[in-house]
Amino acid sequence: MAKHPVPKKKTSKARRDQRRAHDALSAPTLVECATCKAVKPAHVVCPECGSYGGRQVVAEA
Repeated sequence: MAKHPVPKKKTSKARRDQRRAHDALSAPTLVECATCKAVKPAHVVCPECGSYGGRQVVAEA
């Protein structure tokens, strides 16, 4: 039977919470489409009008 490493001391709540301080999720960054003013993620083709960078790249259906 193989021995595996075991913590020598109990991790305190303060130390545990300090380690997790940077684990929170951030809200996605949304920008306004230059053509139709719809809210969309940055660097993505607009799902409403199909434009990217001020020009039409996807034909509207």
